[in-house]
Amino acid sequence: MSGKTKFDFGDGKGAVPAHRHINPDGTEGGWVADTAYVGADAWVFKAAQVFGGAAVRDHATISGSAKVYDNAEVSGGAKVYGHAQVFGDAMVSDYAKVFDNAQVSGDATLTGLSMVGGDMIVTANT
Repeated sequence: MSGKTKFDFGDGKGAVPAHRHINPDGTEGGWVADTAYVGADAWVFKAAQVFGGAAVRDHATISGSAKVYDNAEVSGGAKVYGHAQVFGDAMVSDYAKVFDNAQVSGDATLTGLSMVGGDMIVTANT
């Protein structure tokens, strides 16, 4: 046993090396796989998760029980919250919001003041 902390993100891959993110105010945040990247200026709240090769940076916020995974990127002050998921190669940036049970995936890009909520699914080359 390596002594590394592990967490099961529920993606069928079992427990993987992971850590709790430390938010900009010093509070302990949600789980981040060691294979993912979360910048020191980003927020990942307690029940939120970032895993796979995902990246969260540039003052982005992941909260509620939201998940960002695969190779998705959330940046530029964007917010993902509620039970929302951003995955695949999706990009959410520039203060865009993904919330409720919404999903943004595939090669989708959500920018500006865009909002995706409810049970909406945005995917592919949208």
